[in-house]
Amino acid sequence: MSTITKLLIANRGEIASRIIRTAREMDISTVALYSDADRHSPYVLEADESIHLPGTTPTDTYLRVDLVIAAAHRTGANAIHPGYGFLSENEDFARRCKDEGIIFVGPSPEAIAAMGSKIEAKRIMADAGVPVLPGMVIENESDEDPERLRSAADDIGLPVLVKAAFGGGGRGMRIVNDRDEIVEAVRSARREAQSAFGNGTVFLEKFVQSPRHIEVQIFGDSFGNVVHLGERECSIQRRYQKIVEESPSTAVDRELREELGAAAVSAGKALNYEGAGTVEFVMAPDGAFYFLEVNTRLQVEHPVTELVTGTDLVRGQLLVAAGQKLPPEIESPEFNGHAVEVRLYAEDVPAGFVPVSGKLTTFEIADLPGIRVDAGFASGSTVSTFYDPMLAKVIGFGRTREEACDRVARALDESLIHGVTTNRDLLIGILREPEFRNGQTDTGYLDRHSVADLTAGCVTGDATTATHALVAALAAQTERRATTATLPGLPSGFRTVRSAPQAVLFRNGDNEIEIAYEFLRDRINAAADGRDIEDIELIEASPTLVDAVIEGVRRRYSIVRDGAAHFVNSALGATELHEVERFPDPSDVQESGSLLAPMPGSVVRIEVSEGDEITAGAAVVVLEAMKMEHTVKAPIDGVVTKIPVTVGQQVDSGTVLAVVHDGQEDA
Repeated sequence: MSTITKLLIANRGEIASRIIRTAREMDISTVALYSDADRHSPYVLEADESIHLPGTTPTDTYLRVDLVIAAAHRTGANAIHPGYGFLSENEDFARRCKDEGIIFVGPSPEAIAAMGSKIEAKRIMADAGVPVLPGMVIENESDEDPERLRSAADDIGLPVLVKAAFGGGGRGMRIVNDRDEIVEAVRSARREAQSAFGNGTVFLEKFVQSPRHIEVQIFGDSFGNVVHLGERECSIQRRYQKIVEESPSTAVDRELREELGAAAVSAGKALNYEGAGTVEFVMAPDGAFYFLEVNTRLQVEHPVTELVTGTDLVRGQLLVAAGQKLPPEIESPEFNGHAVEVRLYAEDVPAGFVPVSGKLTTFEIADLPGIRVDAGFASGSTVSTFYDPMLAKVIGFGRTREEACDRVARALDESLIHGVTTNRDLLIGILREPEFRNGQTDTGYLDRHSVADLTAGCVTGDATTATHALVAALAAQTERRATTATLPGLPSGFRTVRSAPQAVLFRNGDNEIEIAYEFLRDRINAAADGRDIEDIELIEASPTLVDAVIEGVRRRYSIVRDGAAHFVNSALGATELHEVERFPDPSDVQESGSLLAPMPGSVVRIEVSEGDEITAGAAVVVLEAMKMEHTVKAPIDGVVTKIPVTVGQQVDSGTVLAVVHDGQEDA
């Protein structure tokens, strides 16, 4: 039996913070690693010590086994926790730790290797009596022969799932419905997998239509004990990435839970499994389930299991890694209540779940009863383009599923998140949607429910925008008055002779709204785009808080300002407004036909040349951002007249990637 005295976390973001939290409770010193982009991340400050990994991309930093091992030796760390992603399922890394005399907090290299080979994993599962689906592995370029791939698609049967063999989270994953698309899908998935996980191996598998994604948490120790801690429902996904998870599943009754648990435990025993792992299943509408994979690591969604079982899985990992038996609460878990987790991402949902980056001016998740927050960011943090765009996991626990859902929805609703576009409105919409509330979920949920419908209840209307724009104008006026050096004692708006109202123009999305207001001796007059705003009483005002009666209703409004951006929150919702410059620079106008980068990223391919005639929908430039590829397509038929970027170039959001003219201007 060993003792872990200092733990190096070979990861970043919220999972690093999560591991540090438990390590501190166990009186274990911690070491964090950070790249250039993560220099100011919260987890770096939370650790006792930290080591800089020069660079920004995963392959230059968190995937560098030599740098990670060297950091452990340099700081005297005798154990490494890999978190999830990066090196967490890398058998060579686990073996290297063992060779270097460092405790690897995870299963044995042999177990990782067995599950790393999807063919071997399926063979083991079949021997254990678990149903499996047919498939094949593509490990190198020689396996990408077009005829071989098309033949494999025919043998497996369409639709076919292309999936990264050494990673998760939706990277390196494609669904192919047409055999002629299989070649490009495999090549694209392999590039993405190589970038995200350092290994481009992918595999093909039969894709089950509209299944549920059910996974079972297992835990083993070096004494041969393997147990399960119930199932998690992870069916609501976008881009094959889970966004809502819960435990228990509404589709699993007591009998089915016993079957799933028995199958998962059998899988664990076949692997001589040690530590935390997850056996994932795809479940057809008729209740039949099939093995997907074993994730030989801690899962992103582990908090829901912790809440319904009253356990700390990271604590269990550290104890087992040190050679101890399963702690009693894990060996014999007690199941109570219901837990729901949502993943809060920095992404533009209406634009197609496009990752976004930028500065989080404000990031404050509401602190409510039954709410747990695992976050990797704080107010003032910068969301970069180099890593996964998940900001935080918001987890709610309740006596019932309804209570858990209500708590998470309310916490999201009351949170202050400014500066970066997120999927918050979508998450709230899902949590309040009737079909979800009835437990009718599967992986096709977001195909059946449009983003517009799910977010309709969170979209502020014109009246709210006008009210919030007035509040932003009043708060800004209060700030100006508070900082003036001229007659500071005079009340706001004082005039010896009445003058014209003050006016400010805001942009809200694609719309503009002009607010005109004036302070009189006994009242405030205001109008939005010429429409009078009635019954205004300003009770209290500061640059960050306005307490006012507007059109007969008193509310308190929170205001955060970042340059020209004004963020207003109230019971009406959240509104982002940008103050329009009175004298804009005409050079900011883009050339007609410009194709702009939808996000910051790196140009990985240019599919056209200047002078090419292309049709609407044709791929023009491919960007890589946050470990995923994004294709910018031509919006019209036309001719490519300009390509101002090059392969490998880093571009910001809004950068002109190409110019396509339809030729009508020259006609």
